[in-house]
Amino acid sequence: MPGLLLGDVFPDFEAETTTGKIKLHEFLGDSWGILFSHPRDYTPVCTTELGRAARLSSEFSKRGVKMIALSVDCLEDHHGWSKDIVAYNCEESACCSLPFPIIADGKRELAVALGMLDPDEKDKDGMPLTARCVFIIGPDKKLKLSVLYPATTGRNFDEILRVVDSLQLTAGKRVATPVDWKSGECVMVPPSMSEEEAASLFPAGVYSKDLPSGKKYLRYTPHPGAQRESTDAEHSVVYSKLTLCPNALKF
Repeated sequence: MPGLLLGDVFPDFEAETTTGKIKLHEFLGDSWGILFSHPRDYTPVCTTELGRAARLSSEFSKRGVKMIALSVDCLEDHHGWSKDIVAYNCEESACCSLPFPIIADGKRELAVALGMLDPDEKDKDGMPLTARCVFIIGPDKKLKLSVLYPATTGRNFDEILRVVDSLQLTAGKRVATPVDWKSGECVMVPPSMSEEEAASLFPAGVYSKDLPSGKKYLRYTPHPGAQRESTDAEHSVVYSKLTLCPNALKF
């Protein structure tokens, strides 16, 4: 996405939304944020995505993440479409509303400014569709992650939640998360950290995978939330490897 790179401060734009006018940075406050865009209102894939996002809204809230969507249609269409999304979730539209605002971007100004347009997919009028962007913004208002899906491919919001868990964990702990990692599973110790420092930071133990190269760069430790001092046989190396770090053995 030209002009918007990881680590950049996310633009503080003003916009009309289904819950009123917002300034993005003020809306986010000290929270994490996720901004996700959609090609058009009243389209099938977008309806399923916003429905799934609504069902997972409590999970994002637990993680201190504020959600906001964008679609290149007017507020009137957004409000009408919201009723369809609620109905898709098998809920009564009369008493339910979406748990996040939808930005109205009828002139596509934000879509253009944020690099959201899909040049290969066009609407009935020949205009480029808005791609399915995901921007995750940290409390410091900096871009932490961006993913750009084509208009034809729906997103996986369970994966977005997984990524949020990793971003929040690694923002506060000097660890990395391996392939297919899920919250609660063991994490990886960065190669730049010495064995002495790792032993001090991770009292539950650091376990290495033996490799033909002899290099000890695949190092695992239990999830920092589960770290505690080893005091008896229950916390032996073998127990920790098999129970707390099972993916250390999956190669």
